[in-house]
Amino acid sequence: MLKQRVITAVILLVLFLLALFLLPTLGWAALVIIMVMQASLEWARLSQLSRKTISVYLWLTLAVMLGIVWLNTQYPGQFESLHMLIYGMSALLWLIMVPLWLKARWHVRQPLLMMLTGWVLLIPTGLAMMDLRIQNPWWLLGVIGLVWVADIAAYFSGRKFGKNKLAPNISPGKTWEGVFGALLGVTAYVLLIVWTSDLATNYQALLGMLIVSWGWVGLAVIGDLFESAIKRQAGVKDSGTLLPGHGGLLDRIDALTSTLPLAAMVILLQRVA
Repeated sequence: MLKQRVITAVILLVLFLLALFLLPTLGWAALVIIMVMQASLEWARLSQLSRKTISVYLWLTLAVMLGIVWLNTQYPGQFESLHMLIYGMSALLWLIMVPLWLKARWHVRQPLLMMLTGWVLLIPTGLAMMDLRIQNPWWLLGVIGLVWVADIAAYFSGRKFGKNKLAPNISPGKTWEGVFGALLGVTAYVLLIVWTSDLATNYQALLGMLIVSWGWVGLAVIGDLFESAIKRQAGVKDSGTLLPGHGGLLDRIDALTSTLPLAAMVILLQRVA
């Protein structure tokens, strides 16, 4: 299983880097839409929506994503308030609603609520992938790289040292040792970035980057736990079978749904200010 996971991860990494740096803007937008649609399909199935409801949900999702791409293409930089609203809804979901959801162990069955949650989960993620890439592909890669490093470090440290369960009622495989491993991993990641940049002697900037990166690890953990809770509610191990050794696409981007939109929001706020 580990060998299969590694092979799939390497292939995905190569394809992602090629797409990130070589695709034109519309080509990247088309790829993002495909990813959002696949993740939305997996979310709809986890939500146990009826076949007819899934069809309506996917068509509406496609319409929203196409609308976002059209606005970005026709009126670049003119709808920042709309983008901020979308990212604000994502922040509300991840900073308030999801922690309450997990703490209360809600088992939501209402189709409309699950559809709305899926939109707030995935549409801001797709928008962030487009916005960050337009601003600077390296910014997008930097944020995604941080989440990947945290995920890899958590996986191996949890396997090697994991004893204390993080949330046994939600995801028995996750441990506090895995979280600490993730924190160490992203600390090394940030130090490497600082060491190879002109920030090496700016200790105030270094401290700020470390604090933000540790907060992003917390967001990634929440995103991972939330998807695990939804999968447990649905009675399945993975969100799908698209990626050998990894499950579905949603299994791979769960931590990105809670981190990318907030990163895009922070960068947009700095640009506006």
